[in-house]
Order: sequence, then C-alpha cells, then structure tokens
Amino acid sequence: MPAPINTLKEKLAAGEVLYGIWLGLADPYAAEIAATSGFDWLLIDGEHAPNDIRSISAQLGVLGGAGPCPVVRLPHGDTAKIKQALDIGVQTLLIPMVESAKQAAQIVAATRYPPQGVRGVGSSLARASRFSAISDYLSTANDQICVMVQVESVAGLAALDAILAVKGVDGVFIGPSDLAADMGLLGQPHHPDVKAAVLDALRRIHAAGRCAGVLTTDFDFAQECRAAGATFLGVGIDVLILASGLRALAARYK
Repeated sequence: MPAPINTLKEKLAAGEVLYGIWLGLADPYAAEIAATSGFDWLLIDGEHAPNDIRSISAQLGVLGGAGPCPVVRLPHGDTAKIKQALDIGVQTLLIPMVESAKQAAQIVAATRYPPQGVRGVGSSLARASRFSAISDYLSTANDQICVMVQVESVAGLAALDAILAVKGVDGVFIGPSDLAADMGLLGQPHHPDVKAAVLDALRRIHAAGRCAGVLTTDFDFAQECRAAGATFLGVGIDVLILASGLRALAARYK
C-alpha cells in the first residue's frame, strides 16, 4: 500500500484555482466547523497562531477525512520541525520567510527521505504511515509531499528566480503584510507599490510553471491576484471572521 495521494498537490499541478482560509483559533472543534464551509483547503497556522505540534496534530485529526485539504504553516524551516510535521501526517507545508535558493533547497531536502533528502526515518510509529499500516510508505512518501515556500521580503523577491529553479519547490506564496513592512510600508499591504510587487511576483511564479499563492481578505485584490496567475488563494482568517461577526452582531443590538 502506497502513501495517500496528495490531491491538493495534484490539483495545483493541474492549474486548478483553489480557495482557502487560515485557521488561527488553534482548536480542533473550530477546525472541524471550518471544514464544513466548502473551501478547497484549510491552513493550520503554526507561525502566528498559538499552535504547537500537539494542537496541529489534533486539528489534522478532524480534517483527515473527506473535505478541504489540510495545509500546515510552520514557524520556520527547521529540519526537525518539518520532520515532526510530516510524521503526524502533514503532506502540504508552507514555510515562511524564505530568501534564497539555498534555504529553499534545505527545506525540500528536509521533506524527502534519503537519498533525495535528509528526512529522519521514524514513520512506523506515526500517523503518516497509519502506524505502520501503509507498508510502502517509505518508498512512496516523497512524491506526495507538497512544498510551498513563502517569499515576503525585498531580499526574497530579488532571489525569486533562483528559488523557482529549486527542484521540489511546488509553489511560492507571496506574503503582502511582511513584504509591506520590509518595503518600509508597515501596516499597508494594499499600498500601490506593495500591490505592484505582489502582482509582478505572482506573474513570474506562474510563468515559471509553479503554483503561485497569496493571502488577501480584499475581494477585488484577490481577483487581481487570480488574473496575475495565483491559483492558491487564501481569502480569509477564522479569527477575523469570528471577531468581525461578533462585533457586527453586538453593534446591531447596542
């Protein structure tokens, strides 16, 4: 029995446009509710949300069936953290703050078993192999891992072409908020200069034949990003959706 097919990776490789949201509430019940919403994917955020390997694992557990494909963003590209994430069953990773081809190559290597990479072998006791029920996991796992790296700085944009040339990088995700801060426009992700940089990067990623991703809660800008070639579109954050809904309800009555 081979490793499970990564349907998100297949769809992105085929050029399908997929919409999803960020999960920042760090709670399995909230993730389970989000799974009923109809999005194509849900991203469990381990960078800015209060998640650790146990809370990520718990959320994966409720997302493991049919429905949106789970994606996990780790806090950084540490090889040990990537190993843990893969062992609990993560097949699609988003790694933030990538600024060089060398860094991207190290991230890819961390997701592959030798000789293609350096991933430690311990799947027999992990969810990834269904606790040793998947007999061919070790020989088939590499092909089902989807690696997306996040470029969100001026240095990252300067290295974008080199990053795109790294074998095993399935997609590049542009982070408007951190990019704006690095451009001297903190808190202004919708500044015309930031938007122009984002759209230019998305076009370059798409032209290179890789999946282009972005997160924006602005509907009109999301359409611009799609037109520029983005196919992995984050369009909301559960924390903000909950907060805005609650505030609107309170305002209606008070």
